[in-house]
Amino acid sequence: MQVSVKNINGNTVDKLELSDLLFGASMNKSVVHQAMVMYRANRRQGTASTKTRSQVSGGGRKPWRQKYMNKARHGSIRSPIWRTGGVVFGPHPRDYRQDMPKKMRHLALRCMLSDKLRQGKLVIVDQLTLSVSKTKEMIKALSSLGIGSSALVVTSEPDHKIVRSCGNLRNIRIIPVTLINTGELLARDILLMTVAAVHKAETMWGQQDLSKEQNGKEKV
Repeated sequence: MQVSVKNINGNTVDKLELSDLLFGASMNKSVVHQAMVMYRANRRQGTASTKTRSQVSGGGRKPWRQKYMNKARHGSIRSPIWRTGGVVFGPHPRDYRQDMPKKMRHLALRCMLSDKLRQGKLVIVDQLTLSVSKTKEMIKALSSLGIGSSALVVTSEPDHKIVRSCGNLRNIRIIPVTLINTGELLARDILLMTVAAVHKAETMWGQQDLSKEQNGKEKV
């Protein structure tokens, strides 16, 4: 399949042939959902912590005698019913990390890339270069490309100039193609990729997996 390639001014300058394996996959909602849950869980730090009654300070003695005080009986000020006491069933540091087979992760990524293309939310630019690293220049380039809502900008290599120019844009996210994942694609509406990023993505997740499948068939 062929898609139009635009320049930074929004003019169509070329056509690009996309890999059917990477951009022609059918949607698998269950795999995409599983990948989204995994990425969201892996972002959790798991550092929330509370102290139990054995960890709070104080409580070395009975606060008052058992009887004849006209007060409720207590054995320690570290009891959970006291204001400065321990916490019952409170959170403690834990690891929320989940794992997912590589083939399923790649399938979820293909599903999202193909869905962006089918919905007309994939924009490919020949190269993303700015004369000056300023937010004003980036807004101008995005407007020329017809991008006004949230967008995920994918480059072939980390570009600090582009990252700095998007620092004040809340709904714009800049990442290299090696860090693209299902969670990032679901969080943004428009996907903007450079031609070099598309070629690198096809090399990483398209042609490589296809060659493995062909080798497996030959062995059988």
